[in-house]
Amino acid sequence: MSLLKSPLKLFASALLGTLIALPAHALETPAKQVLLIDHDTGAVLFEKNAEERMYPASMTKMMTAFMVFKQLKNGTLSLEDSFPVSKKAWKKGGSKMFVEVGKRVNIEDLLRGIIIQSGNDATIVVAEGISGSEESFAKEMTQTAREIGMFDSQFRNASGWPDPDHFTSAKDLAILASETIRSYGDYYHIYSEKEFTFSGIKQSNRNPLIRGDFDGADGLKTGHTEASGYGLTASAERDGRRLILVINGLDSQKARAVESERLLSWGFREWNRYPLFQAGETVGDAPVWLGQTGTVPMIVKKDILLTMRRKYRDDLKVSIRYNEPVPAPIAKDSILGTLVIEAPDMDTIETPLYAAEDVPQLGMFGRLSAAFEYLLWGEN
Repeated sequence: MSLLKSPLKLFASALLGTLIALPAHALETPAKQVLLIDHDTGAVLFEKNAEERMYPASMTKMMTAFMVFKQLKNGTLSLEDSFPVSKKAWKKGGSKMFVEVGKRVNIEDLLRGIIIQSGNDATIVVAEGISGSEESFAKEMTQTAREIGMFDSQFRNASGWPDPDHFTSAKDLAILASETIRSYGDYYHIYSEKEFTFSGIKQSNRNPLIRGDFDGADGLKTGHTEASGYGLTASAERDGRRLILVINGLDSQKARAVESERLLSWGFREWNRYPLFQAGETVGDAPVWLGQTGTVPMIVKKDILLTMRRKYRDDLKVSIRYNEPVPAPIAKDSILGTLVIEAPDMDTIETPLYAAEDVPQLGMFGRLSAAFEYLLWGEN
């Protein structure tokens, strides 16, 4: 088991089931809340107030889209289905898709209106179409959030419209982004589309990384209100390695663009992912006392994939801790020892080592013979 104690670090471990290297907080940023993680390993590369309550503004729409993706995947909805536009949706202020009251809009267009155009009107159409009312939909959003591990979030509407009881955290938005990418890859590509035209009105994706062609950027969603400041949940993939960034509380669109590019670039440049062992791989052989074989292979049960600072790679130390010899009988999959991983600027990581096979005990005469040899010749 890992020795990590911070709830923030434990959230990533529980969510992703992998090992986590802990960073030093060497960076400075004007953002009020930040979380930068490796999507595949859950490693926290940088965080600032990541568990602090904050207002998500239009980053809420990631949760609204998630609810639609969920129903598309389970077959409850299809992209060709349509929902009617109510007067409430049509009248909603702020950013709009420009739906028309009384008309029906298909799910595929509504998703693009929510994700690309950040249409508040489109979120209400979806909420009313799925749950009957925006209020009921918001309750379902909160329940779904709990189901995927977002325990610091509460939703009061589908758009992120300001409400003192509508809140989340950078940690929770990172969970949401990771789960969206992991579970709904068939629809995730919409987040990378640069523009969408509806009712003859073309609008550009508000994500500065998408607009600016940041290398590898393919999502997710911006947000801004007076209370929240400027925020972005972003993801980018390079050479098969994906990072997720949540940033919030900045004072301008320019600051949001600059900080998101800077932090993601730092993550790709300064950190790397190192595969150490594959699930089922033998890490070492333990001597066996009074067994029908002299040794037993010790294996790991899951891939050991470590994200750490590139500059510390040569200082990485991997060792095995166990009491030897291991007395027979030994049951397959019993825990025999611990794999210990150490490096600078990182908490020590420990994970169990398991017996790869059964090792029966020697019979009575075999045990007597082994004991006699031990008395005669010693341990060798």
